[in-house]
Amino acid sequence: QVQLVESGGGLVQAGGSLRLSCAASGRTASYYAMGWFRQAPGKEREIVAAIGAIGGITYYADSVSGRFTISRDNAKNTVYLQMNSLKFEDTAVYYCAAQRQLSTMTRGLSIDYWGQGTQVTVSS
Repeated sequence: QVQLVESGGGLVQAGGSLRLSCAASGRTASYYAMGWFRQAPGKEREIVAAIGAIGGITYYADSVSGRFTISRDNAKNTVYLQMNSLKFEDTAVYYCAAQRQLSTMTRGLSIDYWGQGTQVTVSS
């Protein structure tokens, strides 16, 4: 069992930055690929970024590539999402996710564990 707790959301002006954190608990948390998803009002949940268990492989949605950076610190069982040059359309609830296989996550097939979500609001 893996529990995920997000933090770091908030209100920011367009062009600003935020860093989200996701603390994972559970003996096997470091064995999981981790990712960030988001869901805006009236839209489906979509993947934003993902990182392999070891951390060497990353994936980014086209809409955030070059602006967002995902990283993880397995010693702290924490994954981060650094968000720069934020846009109004980045406004959403951001969810942390864990899946045994990175490819399963990035292909949208299934997620083993979800966090409760954190709100990010970008004012234009």
